[in-house]
Amino acid sequence: MLILGYILCFGMGVTLGLIGAGGSILIFPILVYFFFINPVLATSYSLIAVAITALIGSIQNYRTQSLNIKLGLIFSIPIILSTYLTRRYLLPFIPEQILLNNIIIFKDSFILFLFVFLMILASFIMLKSKVNSSEIIEIKNNKLLSNNLLVIVGLFIGLFTGLVGAGGGFLIIPALVVFFKLNMRIAIGTSLFIIFLKSAIGVIGDIQVGININYKLIILILLFTGVGVLLGSKFKQILDSEILKKIFGIIILIIAVIIVFIELS
Repeated sequence: MLILGYILCFGMGVTLGLIGAGGSILIFPILVYFFFINPVLATSYSLIAVAITALIGSIQNYRTQSLNIKLGLIFSIPIILSTYLTRRYLLPFIPEQILLNNIIIFKDSFILFLFVFLMILASFIMLKSKVNSSEIIEIKNNKLLSNNLLVIVGLFIGLFTGLVGAGGGFLIIPALVVFFKLNMRIAIGTSLFIIFLKSAIGVIGDIQVGININYKLIILILLFTGVGVLLGSKFKQILDSEILKKIFGIIILIIAVIIVFIELS
């Protein structure tokens, strides 16, 4: 099981490097079911693995000029702020049972439904999108509007990712491509950078709380995810942007279907 777990970690790294999303969605079940890590502790391990893997991918994307650092820093602020406020204040106030037209909906089921719905929506947006993406964001003529849009979209992404507890790459990339006309390769690189910043803050919080870390296991996992993300980033440079959008949409849709299948089985 451990060998298969390491192979899947490599696959997670490839996916993260190739489409800039799916890291936290994939690594958590791998840690729980193949490395037999307690689910609560697995969330912390997941943050560490995703943070460092995304950092490796970000460095690689920076070297290949597939990363807009300025945009990533600006866009990450409302996303991180909104995620924190949602997790800290909104999520605890959602009741464990929601009564809707005499139908009882459990909180976990509601969050899962929202998660899957957002993934399917993001998938179809990318599969159907016909946006003519450029290499950089053109905001010369309407900088104020573009900055306001960054904040508004970032707050919404933070809200939804805060509710479902995901890294958010599956929402960040469609937003960068559709709203800000970013080239798919740069959108993936920028998404990885934002995911690194988000995950790093989470890691710092866990360290402050004081978690027990199996450093040998983490280092081995990072070796496989790190090699995977570098390989995925290499593939990304070869593939056409339109093909990357289709791959992104298909992979996110497959992950959503798998989640539904697991929950219903």
